Amino acid sequence: MEKPRVVIVGDGVAGAATAFALARRGAAVTIVDAGLVGRATDAGAGIVQPWSTSSDGEFYELYSAGADFYPELIERLAEAGVHEIGYRRSGALVVNRDASVIDEVEQRVRRRAATSRTAGEVRTVDPGAARELFPPLADGYHGLHIAGGARVDGRALRAGLLDAAAAHGATRVEAAAELTGGGAVTVDGAALPADAIVVAAGAWTDRVLRPLGVRVRVEPQRGQLVHLRVDADTRSWPSVHPVAPHYLVAFDAGRIVAGATRETGSGFDARVTAAGERQVLDDALALAPGLAGASVIETRVGLRPLPEGDLPTVGPVDGRPGIYVNTGFGAGGLTMGPLVGDLLAERVIAECG
Repeated sequence: MEKPRVVIVGDGVAGAATAFALARRGAAVTIVDAGLVGRATDAGAGIVQPWSTSSDGEFYELYSAGADFYPELIERLAEAGVHEIGYRRSGALVVNRDASVIDEVEQRVRRRAATSRTAGEVRTVDPGAARELFPPLADGYHGLHIAGGARVDGRALRAGLLDAAAAHGATRVEAAAELTGGGAVTVDGAALPADAIVVAAGAWTDRVLRPLGVRVRVEPQRGQLVHLRVDADTRSWPSVHPVAPHYLVAFDAGRIVAGATRETGSGFDARVTAAGERQVLDDALALAPGLAGASVIETRVGLRPLPEGDLPTVGPVDGRPGIYVNTGFGAGGLTMGPLVGDLLAERVIAECG
């Protein structure tokens, strides 16, 4: 039996995860990406901590399942020769000056942690203990420590998924892909043979689908994140979540990521702006004034694929047999993307057989 031929358009985390999962299952995979500036995967902070979110229902179930999938993903990547994606369970610290807010979050997290494979121990900490866990933190923050909170390096994850896909025979084409009205992928006017096409082009997905007269209704939302460096061993520092859209994430070698703006209506403008950078730094220093002397390494910008509703758009395109989409993760792509790519690959293989 011949291998199903699948073309993936887009090699951010959604496309890379789908490509790896398809190649691992025996598909002949071709990944096409134009290398556009502003890919969300390359800028994402990499927080893997779904349990404290106030969101519920289907979104939370997918979010949580994505976090629980990481140990299995790491094993599969290791089998393909990939051993480093910048993933570490160094804990998460939810903080607020109002102890009653932490009590409310604790109830939610404990209920969810009871059914999670990766959440780990959950415990409240007083302001002094919170500062011991994250030394730059301001005084007066009550905390909830979630031992299983993790972080992942989006760039390392993407590279690892693509390398693992290549180890299973996938090929990559660095070029702009176009869909024809008949449902074929062309590169420089030449059609690529395909039994199935997966459009995983992030914020650009609707642009790719336009020749088919199809829309999945995702729009770009600019997110700006500032990377700082401190003179400290930050490997065991938890990520910090102040029950607000901003956060701090510690990586190795003294790197702290502060984020992030959520600039809906930004269009495909991937610039660093003075207002965006100021907002991120103001939020970071209000939360952790001990970072005031940190060096600013860089500011990254990602265009999140913001869905019209809460959930990503994943699956076949109505009326277009053999064409699938995988997009719309908003700020949750690095948590949900690997699992969703695996689930979609399973469906594509079943329907191509």
